[in-house]
Amino acid sequence: MNEGDFLKAIDSYTDADFKRTIWSALRLLTIITVVAVPLVWWKLGWPSAALLVVGAAISGSGLFEWLRLMSAVMVRMDGGGAARPMAMVLVGFFLRLAGAVVLLYVSLKFLNGSVYALAAGLALGVFALAVEGLRLMKAWTM
Repeated sequence: MNEGDFLKAIDSYTDADFKRTIWSALRLLTIITVVAVPLVWWKLGWPSAALLVVGAAISGSGLFEWLRLMSAVMVRMDGGGAARPMAMVLVGFFLRLAGAVVLLYVSLKFLNGSVYALAAGLALGVFALAVEGLRLMKAWTM
């Protein structure tokens, strides 16, 4: 594939492709979490497994909020004034962010598990998104 074909492939990336990518990343994050939680529970105990779930939930909610935010921006760009106000989407974004901070604080305060399990759960969203990005790159170069 030459450079012109690659740019054409990127140019054909639609809103539906973006949504499909985020939903695939969320599905991958869920699968990894379901597989990893029993292993972490067995090796490090239930508090660490709970911290992994908390981290994965925060990471997944971040991906979902990114999907909502970008979908609202795309609708606004495509439809102009017919889109719903961005203020409601931004309020939801900041409420989720505040909830994530509270959840992090409470889980670290009351669960005496491994902080590395929490960090791994938080990193799962980035990992899942990176895997989906590599899948897209592979599809574009074939």
